[in-house]
Amino acid sequence: MKKLIFAGLLSLLLPRIATAQTQKFEEVSYSPEKTIFTLFAPNDAKKVVVRIYQDGLGGKALKTVKMVRTANEQWQTTVKGDLMGKFYTFDMGMGECPGVFAKAVGVNGKRGAIIDMAKTDPEHWCCDQGPVVKSPADLVVYEMHHRDFSIAREDAKYPGKFMALTEPWAIEHLKSLGVNAVHILPSYDYGSVDETRLADNKYNWGYDPVNYNVPEGGYSTDPYKPEVRIREFKEMVKALHDAGISVILDVVYNHTYDIEHSNFQRTYPDYYYRKTADGQYSNGSGCGNETASDQPMMRQFMIESVKYWIDEYHIDGFRFDLMGCHDIETMNLIRKAVDEIDPSIFIYGEGWSAGACAIPNERLGMKANIPQMPGIAAFSDEIRDALRGPFSDDTKAGWMGARIPKMTLQDLSIQKESLKFGIVGAIAHPQVDMSKVNYSKVPWALEPTQMMSYVSCHDDMCLVDRLKASIPGISKAELIRLDLLAQTVVFTSQGVPFMLSGEELLRTKLGVHNSFESPDSINHLDWSNKTKYPQVFDYYKNLIALRKNHPAFRLGSADLVRKHLEFLDTPVKTLAYRLKNYAGRDDWRNIIVILNAGNTDTEITIPEGHYTIVCCDGQINEQGLGTLKGSKAIVDAQSALIIHD
Repeated sequence: MKKLIFAGLLSLLLPRIATAQTQKFEEVSYSPEKTIFTLFAPNDAKKVVVRIYQDGLGGKALKTVKMVRTANEQWQTTVKGDLMGKFYTFDMGMGECPGVFAKAVGVNGKRGAIIDMAKTDPEHWCCDQGPVVKSPADLVVYEMHHRDFSIAREDAKYPGKFMALTEPWAIEHLKSLGVNAVHILPSYDYGSVDETRLADNKYNWGYDPVNYNVPEGGYSTDPYKPEVRIREFKEMVKALHDAGISVILDVVYNHTYDIEHSNFQRTYPDYYYRKTADGQYSNGSGCGNETASDQPMMRQFMIESVKYWIDEYHIDGFRFDLMGCHDIETMNLIRKAVDEIDPSIFIYGEGWSAGACAIPNERLGMKANIPQMPGIAAFSDEIRDALRGPFSDDTKAGWMGARIPKMTLQDLSIQKESLKFGIVGAIAHPQVDMSKVNYSKVPWALEPTQMMSYVSCHDDMCLVDRLKASIPGISKAELIRLDLLAQTVVFTSQGVPFMLSGEELLRTKLGVHNSFESPDSINHLDWSNKTKYPQVFDYYKNLIALRKNHPAFRLGSADLVRKHLEFLDTPVKTLAYRLKNYAGRDDWRNIIVILNAGNTDTEITIPEGHYTIVCCDGQINEQGLGTLKGSKAIVDAQSALIIHD
């Protein structure tokens, strides 16, 4: 019997041992007796050393130990003694760095740290798990920057920090709004903020990676202590999970802060970056460099990094910055690796690059190639720009500007068809004329869950500012009407809805288009607006609840969308569709959504019936705002009408 028990235990242990042996980036293997350091570096490196330090910054090395090549492109050494609490760097003559897969670092990420990761776990961390999500269509994604969200909140104990999202006021706001997924802007260790000078209040979005697998010290209460940022990040995740909110991490594997000082370049020069045919560094990211996801070890790095964030930090999803820089094969391998852990983990990204990449577009994770990446979603710039105007011109209006005299019928027709394409979730639909859709002339989603529906995000004007910039003479009342109308399109679409934090507060960034390093005065959320414009928050809250309560708005299947969603004939400044025959087993038999971007009330022909009105003139009430009988409906100017029978 003892032999059988031992054999059973051994069988449980063997898979873990095998997994550990196949790890490509296990750079530090600690025990109280010794620490083994391993580095992926070129075979012809003249000298590779490890330096051990007492502190994370400053001071001379306690010891310098030569590494020896133990396998192809593998250098290794063993340092005897207990290094717990010490710091380390690798150096092959390009400058010291903590390696490429440091899991803990000192201030500013200059040196890796040896800590006991188990001691960074909050209480009951072993039992922590994210909400159960049956389909991505059930998600309501809320994009936030840590500093934006909490820095101006008067009752915040930890303004601008990870811990702010553990506070009752933050949790209450998110739960009251109804969002069930928080997309946090880059939260790994990034380079543009000096963690030794946080009092300077230097701001950045964080799209300048340094250490990809360590939380950013600037969002912790003590960046000098490696364990603090890790523990506080986990506490944030657990607080959100306890509130029923998933955590999505914004990952930026497509480029580094720079080349010369990057950990990639300092450990294996030029391996991790793409070059053009003439030997220049490719710049598909628009940030001066472009990582080579198609290189075996860069691919392995990305896969292991994603898996690490899931395992160590319980992350529920990933947003890939400039996914169009990554090759399709790598993205699919990431999806496969994630599926083996939890198929419900959501992956989406920007289906474009910021410039020409060194490999052809047909090999890249572009929006047009989404059919080749099942289980991965992309943002729909079609629905975004159709609603508020093109990214390239802040002054040009979209369909929301239908009342502008210079807006032609042709322009409105293109925008309307693009909205229809977004409403069905970027799939093929018999009533969508792809020849009129902006940007895409063929459907690019196999399923509606592969499309992110949105009208604003961090790296553009927020919705209020864009409406002000593109619609001359817009009044505050008109601004609010169009804001609510635009979000009604987003949250009743069949894709995965996505919103920028603060839009529920009528957020403004004072007209700044690209506020990546603007001060808090530009980027902060103005919490007084929640009291000043209560009707805006209430509408957002009720709109989100409407979507969550009615499966007809989140069918999640292309076949079901084609079966149940039909568009009605309407004038060009209006758009209407019906979700028919208990779509998605909804309690409501038929739901009609009518959108009116014009500045006059408009009569729309609808199927004969006796309807309950649940959305009208900037108000939503699922219990009913009145009734409508017959085949005609009057839709108030610049607003939505939603009815059901």
